[in-house]
Amino acid sequence: MNWIDAGPSGTLTDGQTRSIAVGRRMIAIARSGESYFAFEDVCTHDGAELTGGAIEGEEIICPRHGARFCMRTGEALTAPAYEPVRVFDTKIEGGRLWVRAE
Repeated sequence: MNWIDAGPSGTLTDGQTRSIAVGRRMIAIARSGESYFAFEDVCTHDGAELTGGAIEGEEIICPRHGARFCMRTGEALTAPAYEPVRVFDTKIEGGRLWVRAE
């Protein structure tokens, strides 16, 4: 796995998400408080993007049907999603956000 430069760490505000392309995969980057999370940008219920969903603590809510996912573990927390999303490690180094992805 390689560390991917996802841009300056200060570009995301608390509760904000954005998506980056890593190969053929889209990865959502989210900030909650001082924590950064990275996970596949796809709801396992119907394939909708998770980017833009509301963030509550360490959970993101799918903007399409309301399924909740834990951004730290990827676990699907509520129906209609039952399968987890894939999560990726993040780190801040040199004022930049890095995501560990394939």
